[in-house]
Amino acid sequence: MVLLSAHNASEYLRRRFKFRTNTVKLNDALWGALCCALGTAVLLHIQAFPAMPGQRYGPAVFPGVIAAGFVACGLLLLVRGFRSREPMIALATWARERCTLARAAALLAAMVFYALASEWLGFVLTGILLLVFLFRTFNLPWKRALIVATIAVLLMHFLFYKVMRVPLPWGVLTPIAW
Repeated sequence: MVLLSAHNASEYLRRRFKFRTNTVKLNDALWGALCCALGTAVLLHIQAFPAMPGQRYGPAVFPGVIAAGFVACGLLLLVRGFRSREPMIALATWARERCTLARAAALLAAMVFYALASEWLGFVLTGILLLVFLFRTFNLPWKRALIVATIAVLLMHFLFYKVMRVPLPWGVLTPIAW
């Protein structure tokens, strides 16, 4: 059996599993910065953990070790990313299309709308409106969008409200709440 170099192994996997070559690529430096930030935040947070009486180490040791590992790996990724001289973000052609950007904006707008309207309209009405809007954004026909949205929201409401007893807002439907 012949040992494969890292380059040959990645080429083999690319051919074998037909990886998409037209993908969005984030430079390792961005991931390294994220890992460093996360590790640093954990290290700062664990400073407030109480010490264990009579022990040299307490509840902050394990999270501290993991956080230090995050920072160390993040630094390695930062160095690797800056040495590669690749762009920080390389967008694929499909990610630059107006349709894709409009759909991403629709998803963000839907989340903001839910946060603002769910208390007043209630979970059921807000959910149906959001799903119909999103289904239409992704080109689902009106009739199918209404049917699927209504069934999905009622099923989610039953599972969360009745089965798991999560309090969901009723909004304008409060007089007919079941």
